[in-house]
Amino acid sequence: MLSNLAIDLIMKKRINTTLAKAKALRTFVEPIITKSKDDSTHSRRVVFSYLQNKDAVTTLFRDVAVKVADRPGGYTRILKTGNRLGDNASMCFIELVDFNENMLGGGKAAAAKAKTTRRGKKKVASGKTEAAAESKGEAKAE
Repeated sequence: MLSNLAIDLIMKKRINTTLAKAKALRTFVEPIITKSKDDSTHSRRVVFSYLQNKDAVTTLFRDVAVKVADRPGGYTRILKTGNRLGDNASMCFIELVDFNENMLGGGKAAAAKAKTTRRGKKKVASGKTEAAAESKGEAKAE
């Protein structure tokens, strides 16, 4: 079960599961990701012995290992989403940290968006605004 969850996590980068499975998956997949940082034949064979899926191993060594190369650990994040309706099991998302684009760029985008505010037109001098209003009125009249 853990190898199937690990394959899904590596291929999809984010999965929805119960909290207990996510915590067990975290302890299973993080040493595998650490092993994938060293791209050698031995480490590929060791990772393949855990996962038993060539596509997942290829994705892990080609895409995931490149993004987490400078990270010393903590490759996964668990986000609790509430309880399941049927049996009230606590549900969560488990995701690879470096692949969530919303959380990576969220701070920069939110800061840039916070700077823009809705303001009315600035009135520098009453003479300029009246002249602008008259010119608009003349343009409409013509």
